[in-house]
Amino acid sequence: MSIDDVRDELAGDNARNKWIGVWIGVLAVLLAVCGVGGGNATKDANRANIDASNTWAFFQAKNIRRTSYILAADELELTLLAQPGLAPEAAQAIKAKISAWRATAERYRSEPDTREGLTELSAQAKELQSERDVALRKDPYFDFAGALIQIGIVLASVAIIAGTSTLLLASFAAGGLGTLLMLNGFWLFVAVPFLG
Repeated sequence: MSIDDVRDELAGDNARNKWIGVWIGVLAVLLAVCGVGGGNATKDANRANIDASNTWAFFQAKNIRRTSYILAADELELTLLAQPGLAPEAAQAIKAKISAWRATAERYRSEPDTREGLTELSAQAKELQSERDVALRKDPYFDFAGALIQIGIVLASVAIIAGTSTLLLASFAAGGLGTLLMLNGFWLFVAVPFLG
């Protein structure tokens, strides 16, 4: 084997190694994007969960107030029944209060203008829970995608040292599958059974 043959063989390996280096760079960029996607999915899930919890707490507080008005009106109605000899002015004042409390209790059921009625709050909380659930479905795809992309980087690095194409093909497979899982994490094209 002449020196020119050795130089040509090393030049071929050098070009191959450069392309593998480019592949590793692409995988590193994909890994960074995957990390951002996974972090955003986690943040979105936490935010939506907290917002849903706060909305349900507001719903419960509003429902307790509504129930208090109903109970107070019921108690005043019983007072009217128990004391039929009340002065007409007192009975009229009690009836006005009963009417006002019943109207307030009914208004609490639905307040479309402020979106703070029980009906609106329930719908908001359910929508936030749905957002949380979508974000939670996305997160595992990013986790597995990140792992596969990292494995692809390691396999490509070892392929440079070992000089074997088998490891490079395994790197392409791991990186490609990781990329598909990452894209699915962003858009949820398909539901993979064991991932969520």
